[in-house]
Amino acid sequence: MTNKATIGLTNPKSPSNVGAIMRASGCYQVNSVFYTGSRYGFASKFHTDTKNVSLNIPLSPAESLLDVVPEGASIVCVDLVEGAIPLPEFQHPENAFYIFGPEDGTIEQSVIDNAANVVYIPTIGCMNLAATVNVVLYDRLAKAKVSIASDDLIRTSRDTNNKVKVRS
Repeated sequence: MTNKATIGLTNPKSPSNVGAIMRASGCYQVNSVFYTGSRYGFASKFHTDTKNVSLNIPLSPAESLLDVVPEGASIVCVDLVEGAIPLPEFQHPENAFYIFGPEDGTIEQSVIDNAANVVYIPTIGCMNLAATVNVVLYDRLAKAKVSIASDDLIRTSRDTNNKVKVRS
């Protein structure tokens, strides 16, 4: 099985959050992003995808996130839901469809009922949607068995104004 990650956003309200999620999707090699609801469609004209990640990673509307579950993917809902698994204890599936709740609501019970896992980040209070996506994707990377860490990665990933090196 190939290591795949897809993101589903439940009626996101903030274009800046979706833009930041697209940037994170590029950084963490997400395959595609889906969203439900009409709020983001109204706000998409603000072009908050500052790295133009949507040129390489599809950002697509969906009537229901359950209708767009990638083949072979395990649904992982991420929200403050009673009975959920704390993220530090969670083992990510190789092929995951991460579904996140909206900034001002929650994931529908029918979606939760179809999830293989429901996970939460054990913080005091709720986190911003884009911050939550970043934390989950970083946790996935940190727990992965394969690492791509190297100076070559740093050189190709950093800003053009950054030429700093660690001196021995």
